[in-house]
Amino acid sequence: MKRRKLLQLLGLAGVASAVPAAALPQARGRKPIVLYCDLAIDPAREAEMLDHFHKRFRPAAESFRGRGFLDLKMLKIRSVIQGQPAPANGINYRFQLTYESEEQRQVWVKSDLHQRVWPLIENTVTNKDYLVLLTDAV
Repeated sequence: MKRRKLLQLLGLAGVASAVPAAALPQARGRKPIVLYCDLAIDPAREAEMLDHFHKRFRPAAESFRGRGFLDLKMLKIRSVIQGQPAPANGINYRFQLTYESEEQRQVWVKSDLHQRVWPLIENTVTNKDYLVLLTDAV
């Protein structure tokens, strides 16, 4: 009987140690922030932007895992299913960045690494006055 209980506890400890603390902001009583940018990517430069995103920007952002970074997505807008207003004319991508806190995201934004890799994405945008939304998970 004691052996079974010990094996159960070891199994739970193994699962808990496999999940990094940075992936569990709610467990510490904090909820993450999510930043959205609605981008009008030049169709002629779409492949270039995606290449930069996957090969340069994503690895750079992921290097901040353990320093607040949680998740990153580049989403291609397919269609509006319901509601108004629709995204502004030409908006074809939504960038989504999730951090444990806005303070930690600001450390990333001010880093030399971010200063090198974000322009690779932004230089493919046709309108630099893009919508940026900062949201709180609730």
